[in-house]
Order: sequence, then structure tokens, then C-alpha cells
Amino acid sequence: MIDAEGFRIGVGIIVVNHQGDVLWARRLGQRAWQFPQGGLQSKETAEQALFRELYEELGLERKDVKLLGCTKAWLHYWLPLKLRRSHLKPFCVGQKQKWFLLHLLSDPRKIHFDSTCSPEFDCWRWAPYWYPIQQVIAFKRHVYQHALEELSMLLPKKSPSYRPAMQKFITSNTLVLEEELK
Repeated sequence: MIDAEGFRIGVGIIVVNHQGDVLWARRLGQRAWQFPQGGLQSKETAEQALFRELYEELGLERKDVKLLGCTKAWLHYWLPLKLRRSHLKPFCVGQKQKWFLLHLLSDPRKIHFDSTCSPEFDCWRWAPYWYPIQQVIAFKRHVYQHALEELSMLLPKKSPSYRPAMQKFITSNTLVLEEELK
């Protein structure tokens, strides 16, 4: 679904484990890593899209996670001009997403990418909560930062990741983890 302003309406999914690390997934056949995300279908709510996408992209069901919360507002990013497909109608200028924070309750071995005939990811790993902000493609970075900062308040207080706006952690650990994620 594309809204009147040209934004594809969708959801972003942040799955955390008991330590507060996030599920970081690699795009199929690429070196790009990101959070799972996807578009809303006709007459579907954001929460319905969340659970459909969770199953399609990670093979997880509602019973496998606990919904901790979502962003208050829709977060927008513009696609760079070279990525916009002007020949498609309706024309899409970017994405407008509601972001959800989920706590994984099931065994991580349940995660798989073959729930659909066209998987989006081929690999995943746990990464420190703040790591994705510096690693995601630049045009999505402000949305990731906003979502992670807002949703960090919903993490259990005892979680090692419960420290909003932890920029020192991001920069000090980026180089070490960059090699691990390759």
C-alpha cells in the first residue's frame, strides 16, 4: 500500500533476546544487513502486518514472541533517487513504518527463512542493541536511531542494553563487530 504522499506503508520489527541483543539479518545474496520489515496489505492493521511479516521473514509465530510495544508515530525515510522506480504506479518515494519491539520467547533455533518461496534473508545473528544504527544503509539510519531510542525504554531495566542513546557503545564496538558480521 502506498499512501497519498507516495510512501509505502509498512512495519519494522526489532526482536530482542534475554540479554537485550537484537536480531540482525542479512539480505538474501547480499552483504546488506537490516531489521526485518515489510508492507501492509489492503485492510490490514500494522499489528496484523507485524505478525504476518514475522512469520514470512523469520518463521516465528505470535506465541514465539512477546510484544513489548511500538513507536508512537509512523517513521519515514526517503529512498535515494536512484532507487525510486518511477515507471511503477503508484510511484513510491520512500517508506512510512510503525516499528515494533518483540522479545523472543522461543528457542532461537526456531528462526528460519523458508516460510515463503521468496525469502528475504539468508543469515542472522545477535548484535548489540545499538549496533544497527551505524551499520544500516545511510538513508534508513535516522529511522533506526529513532526507533531504537524510543523503544529502548521498553526493555527490561535489568537488560544490559537498557541505556537510551548509548552512542559511546556504538562507536567503540563498531569495528570489532563489523568483522564478525561478515
